[in-house]
Amino acid sequence: MSANPFETSLATLKKASEIAGVDPNVVKMLSQPKRVMEFTIPMKMDNGELQIFTAYRVQYNDALGQTKDGTRVVPDLDLDTVKALGFWMTIKHAVAGIPAGGGKGGIKADPRELSEGEYERLIRAYIRKLPVKGAWVDIPGADIGTSAKTQAWMLDEYEEIMGFHSPAAINDKPAEVNGTLGSTEATGTGAYYVTKEVVKDLGLPAGARVAIQGFGNVGRNAALLLHKDGFKVVAVGDIYGGIYSPEGIDVEKLVEHVNKTGSVVDFPGTSKISTMDVLEVDCEILLPAAVQSVITEKNAAKVKAKLIMECANGPVTPEGEAILEERGVTIVPDVLTNCGSAIVCSFERTQGLTDTYWDLETVLEKLRERITKAYRETAEAAKKYNTTYRYGAWINALTKIGKAMKFRGWI
Repeated sequence: MSANPFETSLATLKKASEIAGVDPNVVKMLSQPKRVMEFTIPMKMDNGELQIFTAYRVQYNDALGQTKDGTRVVPDLDLDTVKALGFWMTIKHAVAGIPAGGGKGGIKADPRELSEGEYERLIRAYIRKLPVKGAWVDIPGADIGTSAKTQAWMLDEYEEIMGFHSPAAINDKPAEVNGTLGSTEATGTGAYYVTKEVVKDLGLPAGARVAIQGFGNVGRNAALLLHKDGFKVVAVGDIYGGIYSPEGIDVEKLVEHVNKTGSVVDFPGTSKISTMDVLEVDCEILLPAAVQSVITEKNAAKVKAKLIMECANGPVTPEGEAILEERGVTIVPDVLTNCGSAIVCSFERTQGLTDTYWDLETVLEKLRERITKAYRETAEAAKKYNTTYRYGAWINALTKIGKAMKFRGWI
């Protein structure tokens, strides 16, 4: 299997379409993006030196509505990665029942090497030079290397260009500049809601043991909710290392420890293990919530969990997944497990367009309803076609996108 993420996404498309007998013209339309933009951003640095940055935006497919989301700023960004991310957002929105297509973009740069002023100028320049944008066309959101702060800069620059306020033109903004409450906890909370449903369907025991690799925003929120709900969190890992306690970890106290020390390492009452060891501890549920490709053909046979919830994007490689499937391990895919952020971004756009803003309780309840429905549709498709949750999710998405294409007369 190629390491190229776009080729990987096309392989999943091919397999899912074969299982469900999807119209070949739908597959043909989805095998390439609708619009690809690559442009340069020349910028004078603080020391007077001129640097030229490469930037991208892919508007992959808009059969279901305007394209949107993430903007990634990393030093190794390439076009195939952006195309794959745009395709996955197209699928994710369809899985979640969001009336939107998929978009993704970014800048090839390392934010850590930029001053605050340089980074703000770069982000504003990205919006200025982005050819096609706006609340009804394409809406940039945040991703790796961007944040609520960068999204506020984007919105301000866009509104300066247009000469009027348009809060729905940018996603993942702070609530203070017409963003939405619940944005920070959306992905972890959504993952918790889906986990609860799957646990019920699989008949896993009350107080099932959970291991979580990644204790950033997503892993932390999911861990807190699972802990409060009676699940036993036995292992947690971050980039500095991991901790393990078969008796269970007090997640609320762990959060306090991380806020003080910056890591889960050395939390009292736990044994020290490696970040990768977290994937192999004795537990019923595993949440890979850090980075991609951590479960591969090299370690899949050592994974003891019965259920894997893909909180990160692509944490299980195709080769690793084949081994896990043979062992009867259930995998709930990223396009479903972590689509909470995409759902709340949709809510953010709705609130911005109507100038009506919801309280946190409303946001989270609507998130629960939407992501639970997405899970049910995925499970039904998986059962109908006697396939995995991954292909069930993709079949659910492809069915919706295909119908929209046909009604629009594209195929």
